[in-house]
Amino acid sequence: MKEKIILMLKGAIIGVANIIPGVSGGTLAITLGLYEKIIHVINNLFKDFKNNFKFLFFFGIGIMFSLLLMSNIIVYFLDKFPIPTTIFLVGLILGGLPIIIQKVKGKKFKFSNILIFSIVLLFLVSLSLIKHGNNVVSFDNLNVIGYFKLFIVGIIAAATMVVPGLSGSFVLMLIGYYRPILEAINNLTDFQTLNFHIFISNAVILFVFGMGVLLGILIIAKVIKYLLMRFEVPTYYAIIAFVIGSIYVILIPLLTYDLTGPIIFTSIICGIVGYVIAYFLGER
Repeated sequence: MKEKIILMLKGAIIGVANIIPGVSGGTLAITLGLYEKIIHVINNLFKDFKNNFKFLFFFGIGIMFSLLLMSNIIVYFLDKFPIPTTIFLVGLILGGLPIIIQKVKGKKFKFSNILIFSIVLLFLVSLSLIKHGNNVVSFDNLNVIGYFKLFIVGIIAAATMVVPGLSGSFVLMLIGYYRPILEAINNLTDFQTLNFHIFISNAVILFVFGMGVLLGILIIAKVIKYLLMRFEVPTYYAIIAFVIGSIYVILIPLLTYDLTGPIIFTSIICGIVGYVIAYFLGER
């Protein structure tokens, strides 16, 4: 039961990461020691179906908990306490970085690996300079084409959620789907103003999007498995670059805020707490 609770907690943390633009769920999956396990389970689901299903079930409960019940809370903390909340997330990422570095420690040095590391890091830095568009998609009166686009967007979002360092929510923001999908999630759990027709509409929207996400995860998991099997060390150099680059992407927006003594102190505490949580969870 302890292992299941820890797995649900890790799922909740990764779910939270996928809500926040700029934060990568794939990165936190690595720092929490789940990434290779997730890839393995997805690619070998039917070989050991009982155990793999149990893993995905409890992991999925954690993700669904954070998506359905904590999305409003996370948005609130990001709005009211952006710097401490962001530093907490950075602490989570840094806490698992030593585990990833162990994957390449002691391996033969190759210039090609450093080149891969540099290219990936440059890519993420360039990505952070992109301004998200002001266009926001409307889910009112969706037709067949609209639902098909939503399905494709789900596939794209899944790819960026699984690849470490890439933020699915950031990509959704760039193409105008982030806010509408977040609102659909929030409306689904807004029991105070519950309306049956609105509930069904949001449920259908999230189901179509979710099917796209599921297919995207299945596709990208096979790609990642192939890379880890054939090019393990270069792949981990790329992953380390993604992780370090994602920290840069997350921190850049904080440059626009004014720093005060209490904010700095609170942020340091939050960062330490995040680091400790990731470090100990990543060992289990």
